[in-house]
Amino acid sequence: MDNYLYERKYLASGLKYIAGVDEAGRGPLAGPVVCAAVIMPTDNFIEGVNDSKKLSERKRKELSRIILDRAVCYNIAEISQEEIDKINILQAVRKCMENAVKGLTIMPDITLVDGLDTHLKINAEYIVKGDNLSYTIACASIIAKVYRDELMCGYAKEFPEYGFDKNKGYGTALHINKIKEAGPCRLHRRTFIKNFWDTREK
Repeated sequence: MDNYLYERKYLASGLKYIAGVDEAGRGPLAGPVVCAAVIMPTDNFIEGVNDSKKLSERKRKELSRIILDRAVCYNIAEISQEEIDKINILQAVRKCMENAVKGLTIMPDITLVDGLDTHLKINAEYIVKGDNLSYTIACASIIAKVYRDELMCGYAKEFPEYGFDKNKGYGTALHINKIKEAGPCRLHRRTFIKNFWDTREK
């Protein structure tokens, strides 16, 4: 599969700096959403880069280190669970992606964005399953995923009862049962757990 098709198109048109942006943590019940933006060299491709969900944890970590080392520039942004509850997850992802891109030390000529529903206030092309189709988005996907996973593993030490080191905040059966038994902690997104935890009664 040619996953450099979009980048090649813009390079051929004379653009120089092409950023990819992706998020990690749209669906979990707990923790922030994380977005990474990255501009990669056009002459030094990394073998094995793919959609982060298709890679093993070990491979993701290995590739993330290489990507961060070779990147022209990158930036990682977070939107907290409290803000997700205030503005909803779609708005949080949009804000997070914009913050990630705006924090780059080099402003991109074009930004490739995974998905169609973000509508960022930047010059961008939106690509369905972009982490499968764009090398640059795949790089952003990997570093966002590894960063967020490590963040949730750190939170597992503070809140060991929820198993964040294993579920990364996603709604596994054990995680949901623990919320029902012990109630949520400060990391839980109240708007995501309202179907099985009524905060008005607790």
